[in-house]
Amino acid sequence: MYNSKIIGLGKYLPDNVVTNHDLSKMMDTNDEWIQERTGIKERRWIPKGSNDTSAVMGAKAAKIAIDRAGITKDDIDFIVFATLSPDYYFPGCGVQIQDLLDMPTVGALDVRNQCSGFVYAISVADQFIKTGMYKNVLVIGAEYHSNGLDKSTRGRGVSVIFGDGAGACVLSREEDNSKGILSTHLHSEGKYADKLIVESPSISHWVPEILESEGADISYFPYMDGTFVFKHAVVRFSEVIMEGLMQNGLKKEDIDLLIPHQANLRIAQFIQQKFGLKDDRVFNNIMKYGNTTAASVIIALTEAWEENKIKEGDHVVLAAFGSGFTWASAIIKW
Repeated sequence: MYNSKIIGLGKYLPDNVVTNHDLSKMMDTNDEWIQERTGIKERRWIPKGSNDTSAVMGAKAAKIAIDRAGITKDDIDFIVFATLSPDYYFPGCGVQIQDLLDMPTVGALDVRNQCSGFVYAISVADQFIKTGMYKNVLVIGAEYHSNGLDKSTRGRGVSVIFGDGAGACVLSREEDNSKGILSTHLHSEGKYADKLIVESPSISHWVPEILESEGADISYFPYMDGTFVFKHAVVRFSEVIMEGLMQNGLKKEDIDLLIPHQANLRIAQFIQQKFGLKDDRVFNNIMKYGNTTAASVIIALTEAWEENKIKEGDHVVLAAFGSGFTWASAIIKW
């Protein structure tokens, strides 16, 4: 069997920067309150009138990744697109990428695993490459949160956290099994689905109910039990990282760079302290971009690579936890 190796990385963020001070004009909040609880200073939100969507941003990031991979769009054999904010309820964004990039009629699928979506997506791509079915797989994580947030004081506990953006990578066949993605580890615990959720639309609140509803229906806005999520996140992050290390005969000291899902800087700092990692061995950018959910890990991975924080031979660990609950990790030998 083959391994899969990342050969190209790309990211795209909207130009529109929304600071904590900007949010304080929309809702009862302030910069100190937001930074103390989340570590976020600013985020990117798609402005009104922009043509950007999850699919469009994903396509922009994908073009960069494909170019950096030294291949063409015609060399891509399959597309995996991770998002919780697709352009349409259906179809998914994967097929839009095939069209936006004018690619051959390759297969495309969407992964709806929210914050762990990108790690799940590269795991799917990795399996296709390992078995020899495909050689080059395009994997994208993209989110358009800002058009679905409650920007009033009522929604401040959630809305200050999220940002828009996209990242992409090209996974390709690697014959040296000591390089590339060494293993991926996926988990879920659905009994806590209602702790971090967008309730509508759903089977109990579909088109007839939508048309009949009057007034504000907050079931369309994200809900999060923040304390409950935090307590579970720090446990599951640790478990899934250790699971990956142990499977590959590695120790905490072997981690050259940890890239956690950018959910909350306090979670990342807790994990960093627990694993005894110095600042230069953990990459965070939530301060600039907020939580971009399925896009966060790939945006951070791309930015870390662009800043030369990853070198050949490094052990890079990706880890994520989020709604579902789902959590995942990937161990990569660069």
